[in-house]
This record gives sequence, C-alpha cells and structure tokens, in this order.
Amino acid sequence: MIVALTGTPGTGKSTIGELLRSSGWTVVELSDIVRDGKVSTSLDTERGSLEVDPEELDKAVSSTLPSGDALLIGHLSHLLTVDLIIILRCRPSVLAERLRSRGWSEDKIWENMEAEACDVILVESVEMGGEVVELDTTSLDPSQAVAAVEEILAGEREKYAIGHVDWSDEVMGWF
Repeated sequence: MIVALTGTPGTGKSTIGELLRSSGWTVVELSDIVRDGKVSTSLDTERGSLEVDPEELDKAVSSTLPSGDALLIGHLSHLLTVDLIIILRCRPSVLAERLRSRGWSEDKIWENMEAEACDVILVESVEMGGEVVELDTTSLDPSQAVAAVEEILAGEREKYAIGHVDWSDEVMGWF
C-alpha cells in the first residue's frame, strides 16, 4: 500500500514520518527528491517557494519506490498515485505558532493559515478520488500522532473520516 501523509506545513508530517521510519516503515520524503534534482523546479518569486510539476514528481517517485508498503511524506503527496491519503490538520492559530517558531515570515504564515482554514489540501485530496482520512494533530504529541497514524494504517478509518475537522469557529474570529 502506498500512503500519502500530507498536510499544510507545520502539521507534523516530517516528525511523524521519521518516527514511522524508525519503526520499520519505508518513508519517502518528497522534499529529498526535489532537493536531489530528480524533478525540475521553478522559483515562484512572489510566494518565495519552489514550484514542482506533480506529474513529474509522481513519475520520479514511482520509479524509485521499492516494492511493498511506503509512506510518501510531503504537502504534495496527495497529488500522487497513492492508495490512501492521510491529511494531518492543525488549528490555524496553533499552526501559526509552529511556523513562527521556525522563523517563517508573517506572509507565509498567513498563506498557510488560510490554506488550512479553507481546507485546501482536503479539497485537493477528495478531488483525487481515492480514500481520504483526516487527523487533527493540534493537541497531540508526536507519539500520540504516530499511534493514530498506525491505527489508520491498520484499518481504522471511520473515526478519522473526512468532515470532523472544522476551523470555522476560529476563522470567524478573524473578521
């Protein structure tokens, strides 16, 4: 089974991926593939980020994946050919604090808070047509988040069904 572990930056993808790797999962960090030059990139100077063609990334990932189960880690992983999409979610105000602690600019923080609040990755994932679940990492420590992901990987999908994460109460306070 090929699983996308996706979410807005700051939701816990890399941390959870590293912990799952240490427990035996094959983990592929999409950012490593991009950094290693296995796909072409262009710089979006307005947003200060690299642009990657998801189809080219999908081909690069498919050609390097070992046989068997694997977790694809990255905020574009839901756009690739996968069997299951696990979206990590985080309350926008908490997400902002996580990104501030990393030294992100206020513009990038707001861009990601808005993406999280508007369910951008959720909508894109659902449009892919496969199985999608959500995990709210807002108040979970890394070991709790890993336990929840392992529960999902073991087949528990119902309690992580899409639609149970809702930031509208917080977003309405922005106005």
